[in-house]
Amino acid sequence: MAGPAPSFAVPTWGDQLPTLSGARVTLRAIDDPDAAGLLAVFGDAEVVRYWNRPPLSNLAAASALVDEIQEGFFRRHSFHWGVADPATGELVGICVLGSLNLRHRRAEVSFVLRRDRWGQGLASAALGLLFAFCFETLKLHRLEADVDPDNQRSLRLLERLGFQREGRLRERWNTYGTPRDGIFLGLLRREWVGPGAR
Repeated sequence: MAGPAPSFAVPTWGDQLPTLSGARVTLRAIDDPDAAGLLAVFGDAEVVRYWNRPPLSNLAAASALVDEIQEGFFRRHSFHWGVADPATGELVGICVLGSLNLRHRRAEVSFVLRRDRWGQGLASAALGLLFAFCFETLKLHRLEADVDPDNQRSLRLLERLGFQREGRLRERWNTYGTPRDGIFLGLLRREWVGPGAR
């Protein structure tokens, strides 16, 4: 027997993700002209050290990634926002919402920034926009993240934003041919500290 209709927002979004605007960054849809920006991010071996595939080698590979991102959106499988400089529109990273489950009101988040933008508070600003959208607009109850144990920068940032470590998943990823563990973290709506929280 079917249960009651969900009382939370179902993302329709049409042909494009909504733009999320902040003082320091803008989260926007990723389009064909962003291939060069993606190459600057994902072509850097240090940036993708904990990613699950090798660095992008050229602009054609970056264009293929744009196609993959757009396909994920149209299938409503994954949602990639470009992290852009609000003054220039230049793409400097991405934020991803994946494994979106509206029945259980949860999703998984991930993020990456171009290396020359590390240490400037931009990842925190971008995630603040994404979390507000998740908790206020989508009415999610829980966000999750899965981080390599050696990725201390990301672990520290997520914990500063309220995530709690919930377990270690042994040899969950194959990273450059080596089995790697994942640290699993979660953030509940009631634990979130941000605009509109509580």
